[in-house]
Amino acid sequence: MKRASIKEPLVAQIKEHKVTFAVYVVLRLIVIAVLILSLINRRFENVFVCSLTLVLFLVPAFFQKNFGIQLPSTLEIIIMLFIFAAEILGEIGAYYVKVPLWDTMLHTTNGFLCAAIGFSLVDLLNRNNRFKFHLSPLYLSIVAFCFSMTIGVLWEMFEFGADMLFATDMQKDFVVTKISSVALDETLSNKAVIVENISEVYINGEPLGLGGYLDIGIIDTMKDLIVNFIGAVVFSVIGFFYVKSRGKSRFAKRFIPTVTVPEPDIEEDDTQTNVKSD
Repeated sequence: MKRASIKEPLVAQIKEHKVTFAVYVVLRLIVIAVLILSLINRRFENVFVCSLTLVLFLVPAFFQKNFGIQLPSTLEIIIMLFIFAAEILGEIGAYYVKVPLWDTMLHTTNGFLCAAIGFSLVDLLNRNNRFKFHLSPLYLSIVAFCFSMTIGVLWEMFEFGADMLFATDMQKDFVVTKISSVALDETLSNKAVIVENISEVYINGEPLGLGGYLDIGIIDTMKDLIVNFIGAVVFSVIGFFYVKSRGKSRFAKRFIPTVTVPEPDIEEDDTQTNVKSD
């Protein structure tokens, strides 16, 4: 009886979200295959990445089961594809280096997803019967945007820390042919000296053969934050109109989590939070 009680809801969920389940199974099988090949080739770092990916695939289901939050199929598929693209294709497949704008695409998606998460957390609280906590659509959008940008900044700090401590190259370098720097000003008058048409850089007397100056990290960091900003703005606008129409937008519903467990009504008392923004 216990097995049947567990199996029936699971089967119902699979039937209701066939596409999501199919994507989950296909991606999981690919990751397992890569993990096995990595074990055979003794690439233990890749084994760790694959194991981490398999765990991350379970995060959406964990939140849905334990917190009564239902993720729309579109959002759940985007999350799984994002994890796969970042960890398996990006790290193991080296798409960050081989595919132009791969990192840019992922950071834009990350800005969108983080805004969705931030928006949903506050929106669910906004509709929680336990609190008189009501924020206007504009405030919800601002919170979502700020949450996304905060996550983006923290991630760039993590990349910088990894590069400094472990000599990685998470903040990818860019080759440029023009620089301007006050460090080159011999008069010490804080004027930027512009150097153009840089064709080669030498280290210890040896040419690098890059065809320009190697910018270490700053361009990549700012580019990542800018595209994160774009992703956050896009979702914040979607979220604004979703709350404004109170869920009537079919497009927005594809990205906004909902509560599956009804919140119990609680009698109002003087200890309840009463914050309202019109």
